[in-house]
Amino acid sequence: MTRIRKSGGYRQLASFQTATIIYDATVWFCEKFVDSRSRTVDQMVQAARSGRQNIAEGSRAGATSSQTELRLVNVARSSLEELLLDFEDYLRHRHLTQWEPDSPEAWAVRKVAFVKKKDRSDRSVQTDRDRSDQSDQADLTRLKDHQRWQLYSPWLEHPDPAVRANAVICIIHQANFLLDQQLDTLEQLFINEGGYSEQLARARLNKRAEARVPNTDGSVTPQTPPQAPPLCPYCGALMALRTAKAGRNAGGQFWGCTGYPKCNGTAEV
Repeated sequence: MTRIRKSGGYRQLASFQTATIIYDATVWFCEKFVDSRSRTVDQMVQAARSGRQNIAEGSRAGATSSQTELRLVNVARSSLEELLLDFEDYLRHRHLTQWEPDSPEAWAVRKVAFVKKKDRSDRSVQTDRDRSDQSDQADLTRLKDHQRWQLYSPWLEHPDPAVRANAVICIIHQANFLLDQQLDTLEQLFINEGGYSEQLARARLNKRAEARVPNTDGSVTPQTPPQAPPLCPYCGALMALRTAKAGRNAGGQFWGCTGYPKCNGTAEV
């Protein structure tokens, strides 16, 4: 059976792959340059891990909840912002120079994401739920984790902690940009397609409409699927197909608000 909403596929997301580089770089940076007894180590590693894991969890949760997916992707975005501040603090507290965004050093790191760029029409296949992560960086999604790491290794394995920290800062900015795009597109998908409950209700109605009823001549005709107002005109809740039990319209169908009895909104079928 085909699921109503596709989910998963996060390993092909540029945001997840970039977050994986950030997580690995943070773990190895802390092991080498931060006192293991410092609480900062746990905070930085957990922030980096949260950025990566919540992208994956959000992608999977998208099968049944748009709101959960949005919330988890936003948590990932917030975690990487926290990690960004930690690396900036590391440089500032040690009187080390932070690269300017347009400096040659920062640009050299940023352009790694585009060195493998080919024809923009030649991209890896993504699921419907993953189309929220399309960007020029998607050209790197074909590489394996260790191959992507090698592209950044001149900076992320550098003996100078300032070089490593600045490089991670550049990559975090790229990941945050990808996640901002992802959040914007997920919001638009929710507006255009509705949430899981709405899509499930529409699928149920369409299934009912597939029932075939006999005509007087013995032939059968598929029922025309009724078109439901997507939202109650009074409270904005989802409308459900109901059957009148009494009154002059007994046995007839109508659309009733799922918020009943708090809301008595109805509409004709």
